[in-house]
Amino acid sequence: MLKRLGSRAWLLQSKRQLTTNSPWMRLHNNYSKYAYRYGWIPNLNVTAPNIYRTSRRKMSSFSGFSTPLLNQVDAQDLDVELMTQPGFSIDQLMELAGLSVACAVAAAYAPGSRVLAIAGPGNNGGDALVAARHLIHFGYMVEVLYPKRPNKQLFTNLIAQLKSLEVPFLDSFPGNVNDKFDVILDGIFGFSFNSQAGIRAPFDTILDDMIDASIPVASIDIPSGWNVEKGPKKPDGSVLDRHLRPDMLISLTAPKMCAKFFEGNHHFLGGRFLPPKLGAKYGLEGLPKYPGTSQIVRLPSTCKDDAQGSL
Repeated sequence: MLKRLGSRAWLLQSKRQLTTNSPWMRLHNNYSKYAYRYGWIPNLNVTAPNIYRTSRRKMSSFSGFSTPLLNQVDAQDLDVELMTQPGFSIDQLMELAGLSVACAVAAAYAPGSRVLAIAGPGNNGGDALVAARHLIHFGYMVEVLYPKRPNKQLFTNLIAQLKSLEVPFLDSFPGNVNDKFDVILDGIFGFSFNSQAGIRAPFDTILDDMIDASIPVASIDIPSGWNVEKGPKKPDGSVLDRHLRPDMLISLTAPKMCAKFFEGNHHFLGGRFLPPKLGAKYGLEGLPKYPGTSQIVRLPSTCKDDAQGSL
């Protein structure tokens, strides 16, 4: 009887050596089919480079099957490849990502909820702006805090679209946030964030205000202030004295390694635009399937690596 773990090497070797008509090959094929289906091993129908790439990633258990967690470099490389090989434009990806974020917020928080969307200076902030627009159309009441605005037409257009819907833009973090809003949408920093460089004004004080708020926080891809791979930890590995504890995490394209430290109530995967071949190149065959026409799929709220996934 084959062991559930440690059988990958045997399967790959036997698949090359055994003949198609042999009983052993039929046994191997049946085991491979069910092992992949039930998550005992990753997909075997990959090339050697894919096996190598997958081995570089931390894998974490999601309800009986392994889900890949992208490290920071691979997350950045995948984003570049999406815009070069399939030819997605940045505004296409931002629109699809922002729609996923809005769908996740709508899946967890009641219609009509008051949302404070906080947008950072990069693409994560753009995702927040797109999500804010969709949430308005979904029936939510949204206000936006966008203190650092890039001088690029893409972001200028996103602002104009929100203003055409009469969405208020705030000058500072509201002091009465717990009374005025029901949810904070955290779109400050994404997977390019360098935790060693620290957090510059005004986002340092904004992050402190978010930490002190008693209403739920929904973070886009990376909880702001977290290390993309180590989560709420300092460069030396010690836990941050103060860090964001979001109620929701919306992982885009694939969860990043810091997701194993997320302990909130709602974890969703969004960004339904990844071509299967490109996903396979980055070892993402184990991602769950999106149901029906949904833009999101719910993941278990706790994603921990046995060795490193706890504070």
